[in-house]
Parts: sequence; structure tokens; C-alpha cells
Amino acid sequence: MHVDVAAVVVTYNSEEHVATLLDSIPAALGDASGSVVVVDNGSTDRTLEILDARDDCVVVRSTNDGYAAGMNRAFAASPPSRALLILNPDSALDPDAVPRMLAVLDEPGVAIVAPRVREADGSLSPTLRRAPTLGRVGGLSFTGWARFAERVEDPSEYVNAHDVDWAVGAILLVDSECYRALGGMDESYFLYSEETDLSLRAKDAGWSTRYTPDAGAMHIGGGSGESSTTHVMKILNRIRIYRRRTGPVRGWLYYSSSILVELRRAVLGRRRSWAAVRALVRPSTRPAVLGLSDRLVPR
Repeated sequence: MHVDVAAVVVTYNSEEHVATLLDSIPAALGDASGSVVVVDNGSTDRTLEILDARDDCVVVRSTNDGYAAGMNRAFAASPPSRALLILNPDSALDPDAVPRMLAVLDEPGVAIVAPRVREADGSLSPTLRRAPTLGRVGGLSFTGWARFAERVEDPSEYVNAHDVDWAVGAILLVDSECYRALGGMDESYFLYSEETDLSLRAKDAGWSTRYTPDAGAMHIGGGSGESSTTHVMKILNRIRIYRRRTGPVRGWLYYSSSILVELRRAVLGRRRSWAAVRALVRPSTRPAVLGLSDRLVPR
């Protein structure tokens, strides 16, 4: 069987949201053919009970080897397809979103398509991002200056279609040949930065990531939970991706800057940043799943 779009979802204690996502897929496909594979990374709530009661998806039970590993498993379990539709379980698609994204994917050089995403209250979700640089390590998106802001906040940037460095991976349509050629998502990230890495590697290979306002979706965010541990993973993986792309010297500078930024945030009252500071200066305190406990600067 060959389908236009293979929808892939990775769940982990996603009982509150996954049914809403799956219910939205048929209307979102429009006249496109599709399949749905859900890889569950060891949920302990009612997620599997909910999934097992449905007949509109294939469920793959897995241990939690990370989000990227789950996505790669879902891709391997899907039928051959023109495109891979990456979906977070706490998202939902608008009707006909998929055909509209496929039309963009057909444009020359495009391999990844990001739709216009809104928050649960209907407001714009700023999902577009610029590539990481030393100037953007401080998270100064509020300045609105591209030199210092990784996150694209300006609403005018969401009006027209254009190429971007990368976009938040809650809802992405990816050319299957591109995904296969890149070897899928890099499983060493475990959680966070895998979509950044995928888009930047695609760009290196000559493919672009394009934003389109013509396709819509909703993303609640934080559906799998947020904690000091996940914050630490975000910080460490940002350093890791920057070092891998720029080399050890700039990697050291980015790492040192990250310590100062997180220390400042901690002093100002952000408790999760204390965990990040500890993990940055004491590798033994880092999450074991990242494999970074034996080196000072992540790589």
C-alpha cells in the first residue's frame, strides 16, 4: 500500500489529548490518502487503553528511548508515502490542512512544511525559529532584533509564506525521501532539538523548510509535562547542536554563555535554571539518557 501522507505520533502519558488529535486527522486529510501510526513510549496512564479502543491507527508499543527514536519507529512502521506528517499528541489539525501543506511541499526545493499554529485560546503560536548563534544564546526574543532572537515573535512574519531556518516540531510535513536520506531524526538528542537538527541538516543538503499560513493547526503545548529535567535537556541539547555545527571553540563560548544566562535566570527566581546550572557545571548530574555525564561541554 502506498499513501499520500503517513501521519506519525509519539505518545507518553497523553491520555488528555491524543483522542482529539486522532479525531481531527480524517477531515485534515481531505482528499489525500493517509495512514496513522502511534508509537507509545511506555505510558503509565490511560493512553494505551484509549488507543487500543480505536480502529483508525496502528499502535506500536515501545520502551522510552526518546522522542526521536519513537518517530523513527513510527516511520519504519508506516506504509510507503509521499510525505511524513509529524504530530505531537497535544495538537489538532484544521480541515484540509494536509492537502494545503502538500501543495507547498510540491514547490521546488521544499522538504519540510510548517503550518500556521494557534494556541488553545486561538491566539497565534510563534512557532518559527532562527538558527542558533552566539548572539541568540540569551533568549532575548523580546527585543525583536533578529541578531539576538531565535524565536520569531513579529506577527507580520506569519502573514505570508516564506522559508525559515526551522520551526517547532509539533506539526510538520516532511518529504519522505528527505527524511530517509537524512537518516531520520537524530536519536542522541532524546528529547528537544531533534526538529532543529532535522531542518538544519536538510538545509545543509539543499532542502528548505517553508512556513505556510494557508494550513492551520492548534497546539496546546506542554502536553507531556514540563519539569526541571526537561528544561535541563533543552539547554544541554541547544549547546550540543551548536557545538556540532560550529566546532569546539565556538561550542565552548556557547557553553560558557549558557552558564551565565541560566545563572542570571536562577538569581532572578527561575528555579528550573538552578538545575540547569548544576547540570552545566557538574556533568554527573545530567540526565543519563543524554549520554553526557562524562564530558564537560556537550558534543
